[in-house]
Amino acid sequence: MTMAKVCIRQAIAHAPFPHWHLLTFAGPGGRESRGVVDMIAIRKDHSTPRNGLKRRDALQIILIQVKGGSAANPTAEDAKRLRIVARRHGACDVLLAAWKKGNAASFYSLRKRTSELPWSEITDLSATFSGRSQGRQPPR
Repeated sequence: MTMAKVCIRQAIAHAPFPHWHLLTFAGPGGRESRGVVDMIAIRKDHSTPRNGLKRRDALQIILIQVKGGSAANPTAEDAKRLRIVARRHGACDVLLAAWKKGNAASFYSLRKRTSELPWSEITDLSATFSGRSQGRQPPR
């Protein structure tokens, strides 16, 4: 969890406004909590408002699942559950942060549709958190 937060904070450090806030969900004793979402990134939406809202009324949310050490990769069922959660909360993206001891963290984006490979590797994490990802529809 710590490595994922460090990588994300480095990626968004030089991003233009608005700032992302990271929220983690700790379980009993500060350990990992249950559920498929381990962390969310959230910020106010500065894009052109719609549906009777004013600028900055809506939020942009990115759901993040973290796997580190010897944790197993997410299953197809995990991907399905993450898509459901993303739809329910209107998330603009779903990420997987994977870290193995001695290696840098890798990030993956959940594909919008079910496929053999539900995750695609992210080569530019800062682009995911920039305005270029605004308005993305939640994964289906």
